[in-house]
Amino acid sequence: MGARLPQREAGAMITVSNLTKNYGPTTVVDDVTFRAAPGRVTGFLGANGAGKSTTMRMVCGMTAPTSGSALVHGQRFRDLPNPGRQIGVLLDAGAQHMGRTGRETLTLSALQMGVPRRRVDEVLDLVQLDRKAARKRVGAYSLGMRQRLGIANALLGSPTALMLDEPANGLDPSGIRWMRQLLRSFADDGGTVLLSSHLLHEVELVADDLVVIAEGRIVARGEVAEFTASGARSLEDVFFSITAA
Repeated sequence: MGARLPQREAGAMITVSNLTKNYGPTTVVDDVTFRAAPGRVTGFLGANGAGKSTTMRMVCGMTAPTSGSALVHGQRFRDLPNPGRQIGVLLDAGAQHMGRTGRETLTLSALQMGVPRRRVDEVLDLVQLDRKAARKRVGAYSLGMRQRLGIANALLGSPTALMLDEPANGLDPSGIRWMRQLLRSFADDGGTVLLSSHLLHEVELVADDLVVIAEGRIVARGEVAEFTASGARSLEDVFFSITAA
């Protein structure tokens, strides 16, 4: 798996309370409430278009909520003195400067966050991008390599929380296993992980808790074991169990 994650203090709690987002007459996130706790991986599960990404964008201040709040360790993201040192975020692996190398991308982020440059090598090792890959321009990366670089960027500030939107996209089976091990280790060391996916089987092997969203509303939440014990193996199974209850 590469270098181990450093020991850290208890992760920052992510608290979402009555969060709503309207675009004109359309409500895309409707009164959403949940929390992601330290030492646990929280899977945020829903079909494409269910409201996962919009919710996460509100958590990290990229989208202003119509009402409600999203807090990281009791503060709005924009009020955190150095956000990248508290919560690492990956929302879109494709939203990276295609003309920079992987190392340049991380070095610029390190300068912005005020972390030592040696941390760049540490996170490159963590995500298993070797020196050759680090020297390549991001535009030449596969989607899986961009995901690894995005995770490296999220880890760069040694944050106590991670929020990742569909991080398995573009990863091969060995890459998915690596990612699960990385996130499990992060949580086991006291960190908080909020992980979105539209596939139950991608999160059940790593998540402790599950929050299910459909058409902008939370329709179920609980420990993963509560869902898988009923035989649910897919998002459709989860929704069937909810509607049949």
